[in-house]
Amino acid sequence: MKCLPAAKIASANGAVLHDWHAEILAIRAFNCFLIRECNTLLDSGERSSAFLRLRDEDEKNDGENQLFAIRNDVTIHMYCSEAPCGDASMELTMSAQADSTPWSLPLSPSDANHPSEAALRGRGYFSHLGVVRLKPSRPDAPPTLSKSCTDKLALKQCTSLLNSITATLLHPRTAYLNTLVLPASQHVPTATTRAFSAMGRMAGLTSPSDLPSQWQGGYHFHPFSIVSTTREFQWSRRNGSADQKLIPCNLSAVYSPSQQETIVGGVLQGRRMGDLRGASMVSRRGLWGGGVAVLRMAAGSEGMGEMGAVEGSYRAFKEGKWLEGRKRAKEDARSVVLRGWVRNEGDEGFRLGKTA
Repeated sequence: MKCLPAAKIASANGAVLHDWHAEILAIRAFNCFLIRECNTLLDSGERSSAFLRLRDEDEKNDGENQLFAIRNDVTIHMYCSEAPCGDASMELTMSAQADSTPWSLPLSPSDANHPSEAALRGRGYFSHLGVVRLKPSRPDAPPTLSKSCTDKLALKQCTSLLNSITATLLHPRTAYLNTLVLPASQHVPTATTRAFSAMGRMAGLTSPSDLPSQWQGGYHFHPFSIVSTTREFQWSRRNGSADQKLIPCNLSAVYSPSQQETIVGGVLQGRRMGDLRGASMVSRRGLWGGGVAVLRMAAGSEGMGEMGAVEGSYRAFKEGKWLEGRKRAKEDARSVVLRGWVRNEGDEGFRLGKTA
């Protein structure tokens, strides 16, 4: 199980990851990389680096005054060694069942007339397609409100790969994923089209009304391309022998060009939950601290000082007016095409440098 049980969210204090599935760690590490690139670019005194550039003043306006942007000639690609958990892997799950008879779907009375609006847990009820699913996949694991990697990647097509922290630093227009690469053995085109594309469950964004055209702040609907490769990950389960027993590892590796970490149970290996020294560089606390440091370095730029001067809670930061465009894109996606998305709340009250 590589996500935090719902019962422990309130005690995470910004120092414990809620979800450390590989796709989510990669996106968080990418955001950490961007923060460090912003820092390096400011220190250099240059206008651009290999990946980022400083935005010109005539590009900025109310709600779009980020200091940085990813360069226009940079594109972003992600390789996944397995199909993302959730809707994009349901056909693979069905084909692996000894008995593929559909399960009856238990619904609360309020969901009885709208089954697509109820989030399903894990891989259960695998014949119900196009719905939001919760982690973990094991039915005997403690329940969580972490959404599947498929659902989170689908939402990133609306919000970009930036999180709320990096979205205050970088303009989102050039921060969208361009390509998702899957091994051919893990790519079921019917599933990925349904899960991610405007011909599948994301169609509600563009028809009958074009909701993304109403979004502001540089946000738009940017479906990524999905391509397959015959190259398998060296340690893929498909590279093992038929009689070999494969056991998942409880360690997770986080890599960036400047730093590497090992995560166990949502914190740094060797640390306990509740110890702030166990906060990963990609935790809420780690990313927010890095982002605020850059914002304060850039305090001389119009509007940036206000964001960097936040002394309140993480919740207060996320509710800032500078994130209105991002919030609108998220809310539209969740309410229109990702119905059943339950917010994983309870870890927003912490402050930097404080234990509570």
